[in-house]
Amino acid sequence: MGAIVQCCNDLPRVTDWSGTMTPFSLGRTGCMALLGLCLIVLSGQAAEPGPNGFDIRGALIPPQAIQRGGPPRDGIPAIDRPRFVAAAQSGLRDDDRVLGLALDGVARAYPVRILNWHEIVNDRIGGRPVAVTYCPLCGTGVAFDARIAGREAVFGVSGLLYNSDVLLYDRGSESLWSQLMEQAVTGPLKGTKLQALPLAHTSWADWRARHPKTQVLSDDTGFTRDYTRNPYDGYEQVQALMFEVEHRDERFPAKEWVLGLRLGGQARAYPFSVLALRTDAQGRLREHIGGQDIEIRYDRVHRSAAAYDAAGQPLPGVMAYWFAWVAFNPKTSVLPPP
Repeated sequence: MGAIVQCCNDLPRVTDWSGTMTPFSLGRTGCMALLGLCLIVLSGQAAEPGPNGFDIRGALIPPQAIQRGGPPRDGIPAIDRPRFVAAAQSGLRDDDRVLGLALDGVARAYPVRILNWHEIVNDRIGGRPVAVTYCPLCGTGVAFDARIAGREAVFGVSGLLYNSDVLLYDRGSESLWSQLMEQAVTGPLKGTKLQALPLAHTSWADWRARHPKTQVLSDDTGFTRDYTRNPYDGYEQVQALMFEVEHRDERFPAKEWVLGLRLGGQARAYPFSVLALRTDAQGRLREHIGGQDIEIRYDRVHRSAAAYDAAGQPLPGVMAYWFAWVAFNPKTSVLPPP
């Protein structure tokens, strides 16, 4: 109320014909109108936007754990009009890393060297809107069906992080979405879940062999970037993190690659160092998790792992650095060594 009193004390003054300064009289109606204006101004001040202009009040995650990654909102630009080329025109090397999505009879590869600079591709496959997302700090690629309550969402890069993982935002409601929680954590859509799609994280040679007719995201993105340069070069080789996480676990090196699965309310991690010891000659391992039989397929040559259900259909797991998986799943079980 003190601010309202000050607002009223700051009523404009005028000079009468004698040169004496007197308060300008508004009358009862005018004073009530001005009081309403003061309240509007003050309420606007109370609703001052949070980091990078996002309202994080009432977030599902601790607001103090939301960190600025450096760039402002959309400082890392999402690709909204992706162009694709045939495999032969991609210019990729065999050992280049790609995220591969096979959906509705269409196969597409999204080179990590492009995603390092953009983090989100808003795409359409067979008429279905999809969002392909990548967080270089966690090594995580996750694809989502971009339909929310029957409406198509278009995502941007907020410039904010939680547990070192990218926070997306949808441009319709400006809700923030956690990539690894797969849900909105702030805003009007808070608590809404996204449907993750099976996404391969592997080498170009492996994906091309499995899908020779694959389309490849072109580096003709409409932005000027040096896609031959890795802005995170060396990051994978050191154990230090660039941003804090809420939970740490020292059972494995921070940057150990794991396959993470959440099935039937259970979370389980498959470290690559353990998979190398536990899988058979074909790189396969049978497991029972979340009430269902699954098969883990590990490829040490192409540094890739994925999970399949009993019918041989891919499951939406995620390859991640160990620190990232366990930060979001502190109670995760882990495949033990033999």
